[in-house]
Amino acid sequence: MTATAALWFLPAVIPIAIYVAWSDLQRMKIPNIAVYALVICFAVIGLIALPLPQYLWHWSHLVIVLLVGIILNAAGVMGAGDAKFMAAAAPFVAVADLQLVMALFAACLLAGFVTHRIVKFSPLRQLVPHWESWTSGKRFPMGFPLAMTLVFYLGFAVFFG
Repeated sequence: MTATAALWFLPAVIPIAIYVAWSDLQRMKIPNIAVYALVICFAVIGLIALPLPQYLWHWSHLVIVLLVGIILNAAGVMGAGDAKFMAAAAPFVAVADLQLVMALFAACLLAGFVTHRIVKFSPLRQLVPHWESWTSGKRFPMGFPLAMTLVFYLGFAVFFG
């Protein structure tokens, strides 16, 4: 992803990512409206930010990740909302940056899990005592690290791309 393209996407993606993280932490659900908003964001801004051949090629990322996500959801590996969000985020990622995205996701997953557990077992939990993610057992709100990954990827592209 070029710095210019990422700079176009980032302001629109940040509020969607915050909504996804918040919603998943609060209700253990990623609303379809957030997924639709992310797809629309790519559809509109992508026409401006990317050359047409690259823009069209990036749509295949959505289809491929959605198919993999459906299989993983059917196998019980991930939630449907997580699969849909990953598919909606996929067009924003250049194939050449896949290794970077995997490393960012690993870091965001670790940071998100540790942060969630620290807050869950500290007095900070009282700020939002009603969140379902506190009582969901072994389930973890993956929308939190997935949204962080997308924002950090685009931010990394802006500053280092």
